[in-house]
Amino acid sequence: MHSPTAPDPNTYSPNRAAAKLWQSLASEFDARVAQSKIAGATVFDFGVQSRGTIRAGLLMAKACMGGLADISLVPCDSGRFAVTEGVYVQTDRPVLGCLGCQYAGWPVQADDYFAMGSGPMRLARGREAVLEEQQLSETQPDVICGLLESDKLPTASAIEVLSKECGVPTERIILGVAPSTSLAGSIQIVARSAETAMHKLHELEFPIESVFSATGFAPLPPLAKTGDVIGGIGRTNDAMLYGAEVTLWVDCEDESITSILPQIPSSASSDHGKPFREIFAAYDHDFYKVDTALFSPAVVSLHNARTGHSFSAGQVETSVLRDSFGR
Repeated sequence: MHSPTAPDPNTYSPNRAAAKLWQSLASEFDARVAQSKIAGATVFDFGVQSRGTIRAGLLMAKACMGGLADISLVPCDSGRFAVTEGVYVQTDRPVLGCLGCQYAGWPVQADDYFAMGSGPMRLARGREAVLEEQQLSETQPDVICGLLESDKLPTASAIEVLSKECGVPTERIILGVAPSTSLAGSIQIVARSAETAMHKLHELEFPIESVFSATGFAPLPPLAKTGDVIGGIGRTNDAMLYGAEVTLWVDCEDESITSILPQIPSSASSDHGKPFREIFAAYDHDFYKVDTALFSPAVVSLHNARTGHSFSAGQVETSVLRDSFGR
């Protein structure tokens, strides 16, 4: 039985929950987020032309997960992580919140615009393998809400693409836009620690439906200078690859874990150990050329409720974090 305040899983709308979170920004004194209309869609600028803030970044990250997580800024050991704070996420709906909403699985492309798309709007589109396999969708939502990682606001043609792909009029689209060099953008990227682990497990054909709760932490890196997109990408990726620690609670056979355990953390990749800016340059700054085994947290732990056994793999790489963060 659900408590009076708990969302009903049969009627809960991640898109509506995300829209409510972002619409509250108008009354957030500390958000410093600009709102505009583009081709009828409501667009929140979290760091392209506006400054954006910590508060805005946390709200953006929570909305990106369809409201299915608690996300906060927490202190951390600077001797280990090379910074004094990090982003902590916890969710009891890791499949829907992480893979159904947060995963940046939609390359949004128009003739004059490109950005990686994430957020619950992907559930309305429903054209990704992971969504189809896990039967994750939201049919005919009254609003769609998504995030575009870009240093430019979307064009009218990009809005039309979103409208067509999701089957809603442009007036029912709410978007957040943030570059990796902004404070809010950096926060929402390093809030993806649990999602990165969940995606890696999916790639390894682990029964992800057995994961029922998750927590994750990743250090929040210093901002790259304005306009240094590659620097922003490098630092935020390093925070994940060399500093993120994720814990998953599962209900499965131990063999499902032990058979893939060494392959889960980022150390499974032969590229592991170098700052991402160097790895990225070696692959001509093309994400699709980078070894997919690299994209995972530094440390992943799994607690198996069925057997009472715990497993862990990977380690934090302080020296790489210091190199990347300039500390």
